[in-house]
Amino acid sequence: MIGGALGAFMGDVHRRAMALTGRFALTAACLSGHPETARAAGTALRLDPDRIYDDWATMARTEAARPDGIRLAIIVTPNYLHLPVAAIFLDAGIPVFCEKPLTNTLPEAEDFAARFAMSGDRMALAYTYSGYSMVREARTLIRSGRLGPLRSIQAEYLQDWLGASDAPGGWRLDPAKGGPGGCLADIGTHAFHLAEFVTGLRCNALSARVSRLVPGREVPDDAQMQLRFPGGETGGLWVSQVATGCGNGLRLRIFGEKASLEWAQERPEDLILSFPDGHSERIVRGATGVTAPSLLPRGHPEGYLEAFARLYTDLADRIEGRPAPLLPTLADGLRGQHFVAAALTSGAADGAWISLTP
Repeated sequence: MIGGALGAFMGDVHRRAMALTGRFALTAACLSGHPETARAAGTALRLDPDRIYDDWATMARTEAARPDGIRLAIIVTPNYLHLPVAAIFLDAGIPVFCEKPLTNTLPEAEDFAARFAMSGDRMALAYTYSGYSMVREARTLIRSGRLGPLRSIQAEYLQDWLGASDAPGGWRLDPAKGGPGGCLADIGTHAFHLAEFVTGLRCNALSARVSRLVPGREVPDDAQMQLRFPGGETGGLWVSQVATGCGNGLRLRIFGEKASLEWAQERPEDLILSFPDGHSERIVRGATGVTAPSLLPRGHPEGYLEAFARLYTDLADRIEGRPAPLLPTLADGLRGQHFVAAALTSGAADGAWISLTP
């Protein structure tokens, strides 16, 4: 693991999720850019002192040369370090699991993707919500034709933790470290990826209103946009980190000719199908007929950590040579950067429609 010292939210989440799978163990780490912090954190996690590193370049070189070296590098650093760290480990022949967004800017992402085009399947992105069982069930239902031809896709991701002017946003509010995307990069990429992952549609244009609702803020904290799809389907996406009263309100609604479907991250165990005659059907994880794999039996709630663990299970399968077709890859990370860049461009042009690459 690179980054993720004790007390860092994402570092703790990754360690817990990998433990749930029973297929990973943390054996080496450079947990901070500050050597004393890195060593103290590694010691607290009971790592071999010889495998607690002060810098990631030494870690990559040393681990690649060991007969028992690491088989996966997990990157949980601030955004601006994602690609420099990933490049070092990929060059050393070590697969990478990286937090999103891929990086701070689209040109950086494109240059990296071109350089590692032949290694794309050795890099995965932590689009966590694609790991939820019922998100994967929704994807299956749509492909089975249960909703009929799709008409509209509505996604929203609402939080309120940055609502105060003195909110402790840290590097996420620093454009040099977190990038210019603000909420678009931090959580908007999740909502955009989820919409495309579940529906199988690719947005080809968007029109965005991008806002800094807290005075003095250098990066966006709210964005609302319209989406266009090649088949004439419409879409909407609202992402905010200043939506008072909202904790982690990721929600996806998909409207088809025969039925509509709704999934919400704060109620992740079921899908709601609604039909033109007014009746609704609740599909519960683990119920008869539900095909998406689960980690726990029905009635034992699965949540955020289990969704992460599903991605780690996919990673273990891929490392061991088995297919993992739903695992988000470098291509998904690049797609997220195209989304952020298009939304920022549109917002700066008063909502002009901006095309996305296919």
